[in-house]
Amino acid sequence: MPKITFLPNADLCPEGITIEAEKGESILDAALRNDIEIDHACEMSCACSTCHCIVRKGFDSLEPSDEQEDDMLDKAWGVEPQSRLSCQAIVEDEDLTVEIPRYSLNHAKEDH
Repeated sequence: MPKITFLPNADLCPEGITIEAEKGESILDAALRNDIEIDHACEMSCACSTCHCIVRKGFDSLEPSDEQEDDMLDKAWGVEPQSRLSCQAIVEDEDLTVEIPRYSLNHAKEDH
C-alpha cells in the first residue's frame, strides 16, 4: 500500500504525519479518511483551488493534470512546478511526500 507523508503544517498536522493510501484514491480522499482536514470548498469537483498541494516526492508517479485542473491551479496561491489539486491527484504505487501550503484562495466563496 502506498504511503503519503504530509510535511509539518501548523494548521493541519504540526508534527507532520505519514498515512496509508489506497491505489486509485485522491490525495484529498486519503487525507480526509485519516482526519487531515484539507480545505475543499467545491466538494472535489475541480472548481476551486482550496485543496492545492505541492507534491515534493513522487510527483512523476501521478497522472498529468488536465486543462481544468491547470486552470484552477493558475488561480492558486504559491503555485510551484509540483503543484496539484489534492482532489485530482490520484495515488498510484509510489509513496508521496506532500506539502499543504499555509494559505489558499477560496474562489468558491470570496469575491474578486
